[in-house]
Amino acid sequence: MNRRNFIGRTAVLSASTLLPLSSFSLLGQPKYKMGYQLFSVRTDMAKDPLATIKALKEMGYEDFEFYGFDADKGLIYGYTPSELKHILDDLQLSITSGHYSFSPYLEKSEDELKHYVNQCIIAARALDSKYITWPYIAPEQRTLDNFKLMSYKLNLIGQQVNEAGLGFAYHNHGYEFEDYGGQTGFDIIINETDAKLVKLQMDMYWVMHSSKQTPKELIEKQPGRYVMWHIKDMDKISRDYSELGNGSIDYRAIMPDPKASGLEYYYLEQGGNFKNSPMKSAADSAEYFKKHLRQYL
Repeated sequence: MNRRNFIGRTAVLSASTLLPLSSFSLLGQPKYKMGYQLFSVRTDMAKDPLATIKALKEMGYEDFEFYGFDADKGLIYGYTPSELKHILDDLQLSITSGHYSFSPYLEKSEDELKHYVNQCIIAARALDSKYITWPYIAPEQRTLDNFKLMSYKLNLIGQQVNEAGLGFAYHNHGYEFEDYGGQTGFDIIINETDAKLVKLQMDMYWVMHSSKQTPKELIEKQPGRYVMWHIKDMDKISRDYSELGNGSIDYRAIMPDPKASGLEYYYLEQGGNFKNSPMKSAADSAEYFKKHLRQYL
């Protein structure tokens, strides 16, 4: 081995000490598609979804998670799921998960919920998406009793979705980690849902923002269950969202082992607090991720 190759390999090995060796290839070859949560560019998607998706592809994004299914019309960004799938196929892109609006069904009947879930399944199948994801509950719904009710309904949805041959997951924010006399909503979700039916989508920003546990510690307690990640940064002063590399989260230090997590897909995201514009933030985060983090995934 010549001196130049030795130095190069030594540098790679030094960087590898930041993460478990099992979590990435020393050759730095990406194992996963670079994904983006389209909620981050919702204003642009509302104006011109096709131009926005093409621009995101130019930045290096290959896979997406959508938000905004109109169940009444059966549309996503103004397209039928089949039309959107054709557009993505032509661009060699994919949508592997969607955030569907389950919050209004928390207090509705099981029959109403079942009907809505069936609509979500039809859309996900048309898109060839692997996962249907529950993303959010409204502020007025955040009580211990409702976390228990939600866990019951998560199991119902998980069973229906799994029987349809798809996966179902729950996406965390920060409110699940609030303490209610020694118990959190997240504790209830973990303990009262069936891990085979209800997978988890870890938003690492919110874990770092609000949980007393790190992403690695959460995964140690539920290995193989965190099938998706959201990756975004935290402003150093306001603790609001920020472009990757412009905030306070050192992903090289806190990123869990993807294999232990059960990771299948990840999505970069920035829900707001854009330095210039949503699209410029998407480009800046992509550039930072490709340069500093993609080698680990």
